[in-house]
Amino acid sequence: MRKFLLLLLAALSIVSCYQPERNCADFKTGTFEFESYLNGELVKTRFIRNDTMEIDYFRGNADTSSIRWINECEYLVKNKNPKNRAEEKPIHMKILTTKKNTYTFEYGLVGETQKQKGTAVKVD
Repeated sequence: MRKFLLLLLAALSIVSCYQPERNCADFKTGTFEFESYLNGELVKTRFIRNDTMEIDYFRGNADTSSIRWINECEYLVKNKNPKNRAEEKPIHMKILTTKKNTYTFEYGLVGETQKQKGTAVKVD
């Protein structure tokens, strides 16, 4: 029993030290793709981001948004030309993990508690 407790304690100490990879600086700029389901259909968004601006291409339309970095892994996206009140609210983006050419992120409207997750692939 004592060996089991020591083994369990050692395993827990190793797991508690694990930090997911977060090389957010590698994903601040570039061209990315993001796939999601919309009304049961798999759709792809392509976006180009620099330090201050992001251009999203979705179903033949382009939208331009301003970017304001809060810290190394979090930023706010605000549509420059909103078509309605819903598009006026900024979106809070948080990079959770990174791996090679992908990153997992969490996003939601500023002030809202509901968050969604996604994975983006850096293509350039």
